[in-house]
Amino acid sequence: MPRFHPLEVVDVRRDTRDAVVVTLNLPADNAEAFEFTQGQYLTFRRDFDGEELRRSYSICAGTDEGVLKVGIKRVDGGAFSTWANEQLSRGDVIEAMPPMGKFHTPLEPTAEKHYLGFAGGSGITPLLSIIKTVLAREPKSQFTLLYANRQMTSIMFREELEDLKNLHLGRFSVIHVLTSEGQDIDLFSGRIDAEKMEQLFKYWIDANSVDTAFICGPEPMMLTIADSLKQHGLSDDRIKFELFASSQPGRAKKPAISRQDARAGATCTVSVTLDGTTRTIEMPNDGTAVLDGALASAMDAPYPARPAYVRPAGPRCSKAKSRC
Repeated sequence: MPRFHPLEVVDVRRDTRDAVVVTLNLPADNAEAFEFTQGQYLTFRRDFDGEELRRSYSICAGTDEGVLKVGIKRVDGGAFSTWANEQLSRGDVIEAMPPMGKFHTPLEPTAEKHYLGFAGGSGITPLLSIIKTVLAREPKSQFTLLYANRQMTSIMFREELEDLKNLHLGRFSVIHVLTSEGQDIDLFSGRIDAEKMEQLFKYWIDANSVDTAFICGPEPMMLTIADSLKQHGLSDDRIKFELFASSQPGRAKKPAISRQDARAGATCTVSVTLDGTTRTIEMPNDGTAVLDGALASAMDAPYPARPAYVRPAGPRCSKAKSRC
């Protein structure tokens, strides 16, 4: 049975409001044990109030980066993910098993393939490792990613995905699907269902060109996508799944309460429509103008030329007019 090894945390970077990217040093005495294949995961353990918890998180680094990175999204009430998001810091030591998992396919430098990836939320972590490795090790291959999230601000690795798209023009493309925000193209709004998959294959993706598909996300979404892929000609051996067990060893004696939950009521959710596109944003529930909240969320909202003297127009956040 693989034993746990101490790994030093060399960086903890905030990626979204409820997710961090943790970079770990390879153990000096056994670095070869942590050599990984794209798409694999690490299993960590830690004691919480005398109870040992083990949690698995996918490696999000490419195989040629020379480091270990995992993305950890906070789960409501989750002791391990809340601790990682709020207390884990550079210099800490965390115990982990060597990489495991079979969510990958062999790569060949001379191959010329088309890979298709579907990710939901934090399901992007193993796919990011696969994407970066494919682009680096199969220079003639291309990758299409369809990535589903609730809203723009919840997209993990958003900037990194954009950088990869710009660096590998024509080889890597990303389609963002948002379930609670409107977009210019209606097809990219709402949940991924059988009808949406049919439209995607009709107008955006040539199923006949796909060699291998990777799916990682909520189980209902994965099953819907897999069914559609099979209907469009992909055999089972060309469809790769990644689904962690819903119940991993150990359970905390009491649910974790995050700082975010402790401040419940301090923020509210509002929908802002600009040029026909609607976005949902989180903003302070303290009388802040909606315009100011939109600008703070990087929305290209118009504002007065002399803001010091002209009060911004628009309603203020209140429980009567938003979902607080």
